Amino acid sequence: MAYVIAEPCIGTKDTACADACPVDCIHPKKGEDGNDTAEQLFIDPVECIDCGACVPVCPVSAIYAADDLPDKWVDFATKNAEHFGR
Repeated sequence: MAYVIAEPCIGTKDTACADACPVDCIHPKKGEDGNDTAEQLFIDPVECIDCGACVPVCPVSAIYAADDLPDKWVDFATKNAEHFGR
């Protein structure tokens, strides 16, 4: 079960979560291709090791375990996966 970044990240893109990730699965980070045009950050569901290190550092509480996504944001699981071509 991977973690998912949901709607509260849109327009925020704070990279504290990416800095906390031990496997570098949160993108696009500052300076990476696509950071300027992406509305939010995304978690690669294949690379995510389900450690949860990203959750407490997110300033807008946008990160959820896939099984715990609020119903109104379920589509964000697909959006995160599609960002990585999954």
